Amino acid sequence: MDTVLERIHAKIAELEAKIGDLRIAERELQAIEKTSARQTKTASEPKAKQKPGPKAGRQPKLRGKLEASEPGEARQTIGAAISAVLAEHGPLSAAEIAEQVKATGRDINNRTVSFALQALKKRGLAKNVDGKWAAPKARGRKAASVSTVNADETKAAA
Repeated sequence: MDTVLERIHAKIAELEAKIGDLRIAERELQAIEKTSARQTKTASEPKAKQKPGPKAGRQPKLRGKLEASEPGEARQTIGAAISAVLAEHGPLSAAEIAEQVKATGRDINNRTVSFALQALKKRGLAKNVDGKWAAPKARGRKAASVSTVNADETKAAA
């Protein structure tokens, strides 16, 4: 007489065989559906061709301008506007930056500011410390003072 475990194992083997058969049937059905879908797709009417619209011309990015001086000129980029706000006001949250940029007359939302801040962060132009965004510290060498340059020039001239 079979033990309970042997009966369970036999039942599991039967079910696995049925699952295998069902998978084969499923693959066959999918293959049939794909071929029928291809046939109906080719039998459909051809679509009317659309004429291509005019291409938008590329406009060069203007850097360093806060606002367009003439109506035809492009405004400052969002990243440049955010950098200017950070340089002027110091560390601010993204919402505060959005408010400051809105105060300059730009229609902008917090999401746009957040994306621009992440892009600035990738480029090393902004950093986030404790939820406040700030411009990174300048890392360049100090410029030579005017008096040392004048002294060097006078020695060279003599």
